[in-house]
Amino acid sequence: MTWEWDATLYAGSAAHYARGRLPYPAALGTAFAAELGLDGTERLLDVGCGPGSLTLLLAPYFAEAVGLDADADMLREAARPGTGNCRWVHRRAEELPAGLGRFRLITFAQSFHWLDRPRVAATARGMLAPGGVLAHVHAATHEGAEGSVPRAAIAELVRKHLGSVRRAGRGVLPDGTPGGEAEIYRAAGFAGPRRFEVPGPVVTRSLDEVVDSVFSLSSAAPHLFGDRRGEFEGELRQLLREASPAGTFTERFREIAVDLWTPVTRGC
Repeated sequence: MTWEWDATLYAGSAAHYARGRLPYPAALGTAFAAELGLDGTERLLDVGCGPGSLTLLLAPYFAEAVGLDADADMLREAARPGTGNCRWVHRRAEELPAGLGRFRLITFAQSFHWLDRPRVAATARGMLAPGGVLAHVHAATHEGAEGSVPRAAIAELVRKHLGSVRRAGRGVLPDGTPGGEAEIYRAAGFAGPRRFEVPGPVVTRSLDEVVDSVFSLSSAAPHLFGDRRGEFEGELRQLLREASPAGTFTERFREIAVDLWTPVTRGC
């Protein structure tokens, strides 16, 4: 069966996402500004913004930053900092353009794979202002590439409670999330990509932050455990205490890669 999005995809995950995902580094905002010559006079649209992790980072480089997400709880988390030039829109990406206007930069950060990708990419192309760019941000902010967090054991614990097939909302993703976004962007009328990268940091995380990172995942969202959530969390915390009695963990995160796509100019 073909997986279809539903509103429970990240149900109950918003606060865990905000606490358990590593913030995007300031260097990423600096790199965007340098690559695109941002001067604070234009507009940003962050599609699938979640709790505003990227929106809030990039907002100072724009006159207005619009974060769009289908999960109202995520947007409530995003609105907490109260950044003056941010606007939060509760809609699915498939509802774009939704009267939002045109943008210098449209970003997809850890969100594009959840969407009707051909449809959204084509719509986004039409929402770019002259000289506008679409950015696909490749990042993994929930876990590091290596470190002392026992990620393999955590994955096994999730499988013990939820089964061997990856869960996602009310459905399953036996083959994981789709790739091949380059072909989709090109088919939608984009050229590129031009890539830049920002190094990933080495961070120390608390036991609570690691727990939050697990519940931030669609494949381990709190609602999936039903009335066994407390049992799962108890086993997860015990596993982590055994791995680190001090309750601290170190992880080295992967570099963040950004692919910049520009619309192809179509002749008459």
